Amino acid sequence: MRWKTISLIFISSLILPAIYGQICTNLGQTPGTAFPVCGTSTFTQQTVPACGGRSIPVPGCENDNAAYGDLNPFWYKFTCFTSGTLGLTITPLTASDDYDWQLFDITGRDAADVYTDRSLYVASNWSAHPGATGTASSAGSFTNCAGFDYPNTSKMPVLIEGHQYLLLVSHYTITNQSGYKLVFAGGSANITDPKVPHLLDVSAYCDGTNILVKLNKKMRCNTLAADGSDFSVSYGGATITGAVATACLTGFDMDSVAITLNNPLPPGDYSLIIKKGSDNNTLLDNCDRGIEEGESISFNVLPVQPTPMDSLTTPGCAPILLQLAFKKPIRCNSVASDGSDFIITGSPAIVIASASGECNDNGMSSVIHVKLAAPALRNGSYSISLKNGNDGNTIIDECGEETPEGASLHFIIKDTISAVFDYAIAYGCKADTILFSHNGANQANAWNWTFGDHSSGTGQHIQKIYTTFEHQTATLVASNGVCYDTASVNIVLDNALRADFEAPEFICPRDSVVYKDASTGNILHWNWSLGNGTNSVLKMPPAQLYPAPLTDQEYNIRLVVTNTHGCKDTAFKKVKLVSSCYIDIPSAFTPNGDNLNDYLYPLNAYKAGNLVFRVYNLYGQQVFETKDRLNKWDGTINGKMQGSGTYVWTLQYTHTDTGRVFHLKGTTTLIR
Repeated sequence: MRWKTISLIFISSLILPAIYGQICTNLGQTPGTAFPVCGTSTFTQQTVPACGGRSIPVPGCENDNAAYGDLNPFWYKFTCFTSGTLGLTITPLTASDDYDWQLFDITGRDAADVYTDRSLYVASNWSAHPGATGTASSAGSFTNCAGFDYPNTSKMPVLIEGHQYLLLVSHYTITNQSGYKLVFAGGSANITDPKVPHLLDVSAYCDGTNILVKLNKKMRCNTLAADGSDFSVSYGGATITGAVATACLTGFDMDSVAITLNNPLPPGDYSLIIKKGSDNNTLLDNCDRGIEEGESISFNVLPVQPTPMDSLTTPGCAPILLQLAFKKPIRCNSVASDGSDFIITGSPAIVIASASGECNDNGMSSVIHVKLAAPALRNGSYSISLKNGNDGNTIIDECGEETPEGASLHFIIKDTISAVFDYAIAYGCKADTILFSHNGANQANAWNWTFGDHSSGTGQHIQKIYTTFEHQTATLVASNGVCYDTASVNIVLDNALRADFEAPEFICPRDSVVYKDASTGNILHWNWSLGNGTNSVLKMPPAQLYPAPLTDQEYNIRLVVTNTHGCKDTAFKKVKLVSSCYIDIPSAFTPNGDNLNDYLYPLNAYKAGNLVFRVYNLYGQQVFETKDRLNKWDGTINGKMQGSGTYVWTLQYTHTDTGRVFHLKGTTTLIR
């Protein structure tokens, strides 16, 4: 369904409710009743009943003013058995017919989701051109929207092994309802089920007049002879009179068949044999492969007797439901809804609140759920026994046999468990040791530990050594084989220690020097050696004075810190005590490489902030500039020596102690 112009939309909106607004009810015309297909067959639809018109999302075509939907549709379903490309061709029986198609990946989804979930989209072609449409290896796009601007073939989509797909074939031609042929060919994907059909299981129930046959795969409904002539039994005293598959009421294929006999089968061992029926075939799959004639399977007919209490699904952790399973289906109307058909003995006491079955359309259930008044949390050994309920009976199976009172099953409830654990830290200066421990309560017998450093371990107790002092995490999953629990902790190893302090790069004569502690950790003690014979145990020692030297000197400053665990760390720094901080420019320099007065720069500019030093020749040309007090002019320009003579310099700076701004100018002589 697609309309390209406003006028067509208007016309179609008048026509569709009368002709195409009908809900599709025929098998194959809805996603849930899609035809199962085989890649080796040609599928022919002779006519296309008018119905449908439900909108479908087409990613990539939302903004073209066209409507898209399942107009007079047929749906096909298949599974990919080998990944590859999908080739398909839809050929109208009338060449002027216009068919459209869209492919969906419905793996793990409800078939009806195709109407709402755009993520299921795989490929499509909604071209307005009549004639054959489909996929081609030479096509350029996976999506072709509505209109004559788009070609009739789309790029072959890639199918994924194990995924399930739905193909919609939509018939747009309003005036003609003739059909088409659908062929899957040309691609590399395999959509043909390789499984050979066989009988899987046979069971007789009650007096043996009914037999249920299980098949190993889906088989075509129209190959089942209603008179049951596809089967025979190895007993001369009974004849098969009919066969029916419930799935065939709403679909095209089946995997189970119910067979009816004219007489009961006495208790004993029998065989069910496949043969060609009155329709001249055995059961055929969707690729027309049949179960081989003469194939047989054995089954047993038991004497009619009461159904025992067969089995109890092992209760999990803190169960609120107990599930009883039976070999024969139980009549749901024989189960007292208040749970009074059952009693549980054991300690601590467990109270039953209700009981119910998973009832099918025939009112039968192979399981009974016994609901408890509260979850069973404590360890205990129990029995669940059958008794006459408030409905006047125990339970009755499908054959009308009542299970006697007193039948019982034993079961065990495990305690719920807590994974909360303890830990103890042994702090060290180089490494910390942590012992993790679980108390083992409530029958705990399995422990799985994981840690923030990506290590793991098992056992009730585990030891970890950490050489990095920081936040650590530990998680434990504890179990007693039935119940489990998870617990986590964040641990702060707070004994990381690092000694550090702030010190000036240089000290000018008569400067008062302050040292600031910058250490990290839980520090308890500080021990300073300040290079001038002074020591201090304060976090911030008093300001220090140093004697003015005749030449520059270096002092070693040391800080030792001790944390609350007795661990120590030491930091050393050198400070330079300079002989002068008076800023000046030499009146002459001799750049001759003798390491004496080879450069021109501001001397002793230790406290010159925002420094700019420039040098000019006598022509006013700038030959040097720096904003770094350690950068010096070597008497060259671009590596070329400059001649002897007088040069002009300017110096601008801010004194870091006083904040005063200086603008100085002078001359110096370059001597060669």
